[in-house]
Amino acid sequence: MQLLTIGKNQAGQRLDKFLKKALPNAGTGFLYKMLRKKNITLNGKKAEGKEILAQGDEVKCFFSEETYASLSGAGVAEDTSDYRKAYRSLKDISVLYEDENILLLSKPAGVLTQKAKPEDLSLNEWLIGHLLAADAIKETDLATFHPSVCNRLDRNTSGIVLCGKTLAGSQALSRIIKDRSVKKYYQTVCKGKILQESTLEGYLYKDERTNTVQVFPDMAEAPEDASFIKTIYTPSAVAGEYTLLTVELVTGKTHQIRAHLASTGHPLLGDTKYGDSKLNRRMQSEYSLHHQLLHAGRVCFPEEAEGPLAKVSGQTFDAPLPHKFAEILQALNLTPDFAC
Repeated sequence: MQLLTIGKNQAGQRLDKFLKKALPNAGTGFLYKMLRKKNITLNGKKAEGKEILAQGDEVKCFFSEETYASLSGAGVAEDTSDYRKAYRSLKDISVLYEDENILLLSKPAGVLTQKAKPEDLSLNEWLIGHLLAADAIKETDLATFHPSVCNRLDRNTSGIVLCGKTLAGSQALSRIIKDRSVKKYYQTVCKGKILQESTLEGYLYKDERTNTVQVFPDMAEAPEDASFIKTIYTPSAVAGEYTLLTVELVTGKTHQIRAHLASTGHPLLGDTKYGDSKLNRRMQSEYSLHHQLLHAGRVCFPEEAEGPLAKVSGQTFDAPLPHKFAEILQALNLTPDFAC
């Protein structure tokens, strides 16, 4: 008999999902059969698999040692080299906040949030490498739970990324992102003069083949699978032909800010997909700018007196502007004024 005691990183999920992680070489049908026959029990009782696990629960597997080793892959440790390599190799990533459940990381432009190809090293690998290096998690913990980023930024967008350190933390962050109770604010510089706050609404369609999006003003003109988007922006400074904007991302879709502003005639400086190519060449020549000026600079957490987010309840976190961004603002006589 093998005893699996549920820890904080396993609590909060269904028993069947936990078993699929703990026994990755077992088929789903086999696991349910073992539950029915009481070869797998929860706290000494027969279980169906849909039970939500709590810390301290005991899962018993009445298998031979050989069978358990085969089903769990015991003795075949996960290769953590990518995590450690990412932690050593990716530079200028900083931890803005960390507690027992969550982390807030500041990502520089040029770093992927999550890998696009198997060989990529991303912020997600850096996160796990950081936690391994700090002894916040052990290699054995990765068998049933992987800490991960909970929201994405484009490769060349800098700023705050929310990360779950525990399952409870990941679930709580995913919830407030889904229900839009966490407020996310960006800074960007766009072409043209914008003199007043505005709320943009529309429908965004993503072409998976080209990884580009198109914005439509109403659903009647958009493809059926287009997504509703909402973007609120406030001008912080205007100088010459440029405007510094504070943008609240109400919905969070691929390239939303970049495409939404471009659709109104105000593309972001440096944006090679949706921007003004002539202006971009000028920015490259004068400031060596080779990516969009877009920075996820602030998050404001909702009030939550209890649970995994209690320690950040009602708090606001800022990520400093990257040096290149600040340098261009100074050159263009644009003074940032961030208001949440």
